[in-house]
Amino acid sequence: MSVPVVDISNPSATSMEELDAACRSHGFFLLEGHGRDDLIERMWTEAARFFDTPDALRNSVRRHEHSPFGYNDRELTKRKRDHKQVFDYGDPTDGRMEEFNAWPTEGELPGFRSLMAEFHASFAELAHETCALLHRSLGLTSEQGAAIAGETRFSTVRLNHYPVGDPVPEDEREGLADLGPTALGYHTDPGVLTLLLQDDVGGLQTRTRDGEWIDVEPRPGTIVVNLADAVQVWTNDRYVAAVHRVVPMTETRRFSIPLFFNPVKGAMVEPIPELAEEGPRYRPFSWREFMQARNDDNFADAGAEDTQISDWALAVPQR
Repeated sequence: MSVPVVDISNPSATSMEELDAACRSHGFFLLEGHGRDDLIERMWTEAARFFDTPDALRNSVRRHEHSPFGYNDRELTKRKRDHKQVFDYGDPTDGRMEEFNAWPTEGELPGFRSLMAEFHASFAELAHETCALLHRSLGLTSEQGAAIAGETRFSTVRLNHYPVGDPVPEDEREGLADLGPTALGYHTDPGVLTLLLQDDVGGLQTRTRDGEWIDVEPRPGTIVVNLADAVQVWTNDRYVAAVHRVVPMTETRRFSIPLFFNPVKGAMVEPIPELAEEGPRYRPFSWREFMQARNDDNFADAGAEDTQISDWALAVPQR
């Protein structure tokens, strides 16, 4: 099973068929024709500049248990520590995010915040367009597919840096969770979909329904799309949330930049009736509570497996 490429400016019938097959098998496809090449190049430069700053600057914007935003080098996946450093932020144009976003000062990193704002706005717009592709692929009208949508102001961006070796200095590792066997442990994303930039290093893999791991190889000029948990529930398992991982870096570091396109905070997530004619496979659940549980899992080891949509799965579809 391959990872198809779709020209979002003019998708063909063939590419839509390939997109549908990929969404049923593993949940990944690539977008071209997006017109954002210059913005992407500027983001690579800025990501490297941030992670190459002195430790003191990054630590000044370190995230904490009351906010999912800022810098972190100790994130957990499946109770294991990832081989990565991250910087997360919410919509910079939303005043309500000011309480949570943590920014380097303009004097420390000139132009950083303004570029992050430009990227958030541009890629959130692209995420809305990508949802329209899913409606078309599923054969839904815009009204029927209204649930398969995200909200710009509730979507977040992450800068990822995968160094060679442990991202935490040796003298700070005591008491931390064990480093995982992969740079990023296998998982699904919790929202609607993720738009991902990956550099040319490679290492991203996805797992098909039959358990095969395949490479999502870098392809110049494309943006990676992976489906997230809410889409699997909304489509009643027709489409799958992409199970993915990143293998450890052995020779050179890797950068990636995802936008996580999320539902509105008050959304209830449940199968769409038009896609659940044989009965829903999930009980409805609150997106707000689900996302809070996932954030808590990432920040600290609660002594249990991460929260998953399977926690709301029905043993037998309810007619």
